[in-house]
Amino acid sequence: MTSGDERSDSSGNTPEPGVPDVERRAGDDRPTVPKADGVRVHRPATESGTIPADQIGPADTSKRYVPEDGEDTEETSVATDGGATPTNVSPDGELGDIDFVDPAEGRSADFEGDMTPGEHVDPPDDVDLDTPGYGIREEMNDIETPDDKTWFMELDEAVIQDDRCIQCGTCVAACPSDSIGIGEDDLPKLVKMCTGCSLCWDFCPRGGLRYERQWKITGGDDNVKGAGDPITEFSAKVGEEWQRNAQDGGVVTAVLAKLLAEDEIDGALVATESDEEPWKAESFLATSEAELAANAGSFYNQTLALGNLDIERWSHKLDVPLEEASLALVGTPCEIEGIRALQDFEWEYGAQNAGVEAVDYTVALMCTKNFNYYSLIGEQLQEKRNVDPADIGKMDVLHGKMMVYDHDGDLIVEEDIENFHDAALKGCNECADFTGYCADLTVGSVGSSDEYSSVIVRTDVGMEAWKLVEGTLDYHDLEDRSAIGKLQGWDKKNAFESLERPFDPDAPRFIDYTDHAENYGTERNPHETDH
Repeated sequence: MTSGDERSDSSGNTPEPGVPDVERRAGDDRPTVPKADGVRVHRPATESGTIPADQIGPADTSKRYVPEDGEDTEETSVATDGGATPTNVSPDGELGDIDFVDPAEGRSADFEGDMTPGEHVDPPDDVDLDTPGYGIREEMNDIETPDDKTWFMELDEAVIQDDRCIQCGTCVAACPSDSIGIGEDDLPKLVKMCTGCSLCWDFCPRGGLRYERQWKITGGDDNVKGAGDPITEFSAKVGEEWQRNAQDGGVVTAVLAKLLAEDEIDGALVATESDEEPWKAESFLATSEAELAANAGSFYNQTLALGNLDIERWSHKLDVPLEEASLALVGTPCEIEGIRALQDFEWEYGAQNAGVEAVDYTVALMCTKNFNYYSLIGEQLQEKRNVDPADIGKMDVLHGKMMVYDHDGDLIVEEDIENFHDAALKGCNECADFTGYCADLTVGSVGSSDEYSSVIVRTDVGMEAWKLVEGTLDYHDLEDRSAIGKLQGWDKKNAFESLERPFDPDAPRFIDYTDHAENYGTERNPHETDH
């Protein structure tokens, strides 16, 4: 007799403790262990389990270790739990030679055949791999969305899908999680999960931002009347050398060049022409007088300037760290309203944060409305008027007319601007800020004679910039203040008729989505219906 697990078989052999009874093979005295019902998997205690026996296959003999000459070959495979056979491993467990291929540099991986990046290869049957609708939140948990949360889907419903987006890019800059990008149609789009922080809604000049409240940043409480409360106003122009490519008097280019020369700024965010599409504007950081001169002039479509404040892509052009950079921003009045609002709050704005903090000078371009590039250049000029975009040398909106010139300076289109209103951004109808009330400087053609620009100085920062450049300009007092006031009055009247909400400079800065939805008849909580 034995005690415990020490029991003898009929042959008198004593098995190792814990080893189950064995069966013998015919003619074989060696004991074998019967096949277990499962193989235990070594996992953390919380994930322990077994692999069912019917899922354990034989060793893969096609990948046996190949011994070198003279090496013992009786047992040449090393099996692991489950029957797999490692490759390049000798019987004693030593790793053999392995050849590694260096990855390609400077380009994406090659795709064979008709494959494209992002394509799902051999997906399982009956499996939907598309991003689930937002309504999945309700299936995942019973947590109700807080009333004070506003999602990008609501901004999309109320502004973008309602054709009211003015393409300023403020929502892109406001997003702290970089969840909003710019789509191929030049409109904001969600590129990853929305966190519901509400900032994209709060800072949208057609959504939650009461843009007229921003006007009090300059000029005091009375600047909602007439042409505002500027410090001073001029009609000015630069010399002929710069003016050849510049718009009207070329003052914007002159101011920026002087700020660069005096080391007041490290660069200026301006518009440049797309390499692929003639007369399509894109954001550009100019860091030299030559780059400023090469990009002088106006483009009549938005660049989503505030959606391009990630200056990391231009870090190679800056001589200072990004967090120390000082920039000037040239934009439409709505873009200046947006950057001013963003700078009023010390929040993190994701990849755009350094750009938001770096803007120290703002220049607004007088603007009654802007245009959709494809509608203006493609439909109105190319299709309806047979003007090849490549033949356009300059465009201007002057005295209520659209003026288009060829590269020789000859006028090829001169029509009332009203004939092009179908190409205008519909959201521009709600804007009452023709003269850029929030900017340090406002520049435009209205109020001055040909070849001169009207300049409105609104802040002390703007005055400093003007004093730097005035010695290089031909200037005098503003020629026609009434012309600016008249067009500003027309712009306000049009905005008051288009706005579906009350216009109130004394009201709170931000408009709740629920209030906006009530005024505009917008669907509440569109994300809950898988918008």
